[in-house]
Amino acid sequence: MLLIMFKKIFASVTIACLLSSTSVLAIELDEATRTIPATSDGKTMVLTPEQVKRGKRLFNSSCGQCHLGGITKTNPNLGLDTEALSLATPSRNNITGLVDYMKNPTTYDGLESIAEIHPSIKSANIFTRMRSLDESDLVDIAGHILLQPKIVSEKWGGGKIYY
Repeated sequence: MLLIMFKKIFASVTIACLLSSTSVLAIELDEATRTIPATSDGKTMVLTPEQVKRGKRLFNSSCGQCHLGGITKTNPNLGLDTEALSLATPSRNNITGLVDYMKNPTTYDGLESIAEIHPSIKSANIFTRMRSLDESDLVDIAGHILLQPKIVSEKWGGGKIYY
């Protein structure tokens, strides 16, 4: 009796482990989910699964210290959520806008450069993590930022409410 119960428990645990590890490893986003705004005039692009992986890795290593979960630690009122990005000047809720920002960051109203206080390609001599990033890396990071609201919904950029 004890042996039968042990076998059932072992089988249940084994199946649960297989299902959970398979689902974690096999998470694939469909093309519609991977479609994000490319430009402010409505053009879109579809991220490849590789770009999704690279974007996440690059974001976490280059931006995650200050923007974990899409928040902005230095200003929790301003996150990386789609609404906040769309209200910036110029709009940053697309690949072109975010890549431009990562090259030469400006204040939210777009009037002043903040390259000396925000990591960017322009300030790579100050922020060494930016030195090795090229254009495709910036596109992948921007893709990660724009993809997250589709995956984690309102938690992305939700600030101190969630993190």
